[in-house]
Amino acid sequence: MSKKRILTGYRPTGRLTLGHWFGNLLNMRELQDEYEAYYFVADWHALTSDWQDTHAIRQYTEEMVLDWVAAGIDPAKATIYRQSDVQEVAELTMYLSMVAPMSWLERVPSYKEQREQISEKDLGNVGFFLYPLMQAADITIVRGAVVPVGEDQIPHLELTRELVRRFNGQYGDLLVEPQAIIAKQGARVPGLDGRKMSKSYGNAIYLSETEEETTKKVMSMVTDPARKLKTDPGNPDICPLHQIHKLIGDAADVAEWDRCCRVADCGCVAHKRKLAEDLNAYLSDFRERRAELAKNPGYAWEVLADGAARVRPAVSELMGDVRRAMHVDSGV
Repeated sequence: MSKKRILTGYRPTGRLTLGHWFGNLLNMRELQDEYEAYYFVADWHALTSDWQDTHAIRQYTEEMVLDWVAAGIDPAKATIYRQSDVQEVAELTMYLSMVAPMSWLERVPSYKEQREQISEKDLGNVGFFLYPLMQAADITIVRGAVVPVGEDQIPHLELTRELVRRFNGQYGDLLVEPQAIIAKQGARVPGLDGRKMSKSYGNAIYLSETEEETTKKVMSMVTDPARKLKTDPGNPDICPLHQIHKLIGDAADVAEWDRCCRVADCGCVAHKRKLAEDLNAYLSDFRERRAELAKNPGYAWEVLADGAARVRPAVSELMGDVRRAMHVDSGV
């Protein structure tokens, strides 16, 4: 029995973080064995918010592919491609825009939230407003049957499902209605300041940074704000140190740090040193593989070119069906 096709993508907006690792990368690595995996670099999506400064998108695209492969995503198992190499995505986005009511786009929760919260960028462009349509095109153009999402992304996928039903109702049963799967290993990783780890907050630990950079960042992390002195008992449940250590450390060792923190038998500085040591050890294999891959400057682009060639048959078949159904084909 053939595997279902799964699709997910990342915007190339900078180096990947420990938050990405536990939020989705581990899932991507596991899912490539369970599904026919299509993983794409969403460079057009990056343009929707970063259109005023696009100089780094190509560099970030290359770095993302290196991060993915170093993390264990196998180009022989997963089709890894760049969104802009599949230009039919723009065509299908346009076709979907013909059937999509504006009110559906206006109610997407993240649209209004990001317009309000991201003040340093001009998000008043039409491209940003239409990004849910392009997201729907990304999924449907390869007949993606399954999409891994977090709880906060379910409304986005539901919009895609509604669009598919509306489109198919008008033109025939052409597009696959995707199903959501909630990330199995997804975890919320706290940043250096205790908020969710995010590049935009400036509180991230990057997967590809050096051991020295990681150690310096860990030593600067906030801890339980109520613990002023080493002799004060702490609460590991609200301490970012403990939350990250639980993800990467030995269970028995982490349990001991939890115990001694609660009764003030150990201090935060000692725990920071231990976390930095364990975190660098945890990331060492990834960093070695990434450094080896980076020795071949053209490697990432070879992976993307191969992925684009592999995705093309599925795209050509789907778009041929769509054009004929909408009577915009050549008729030849």
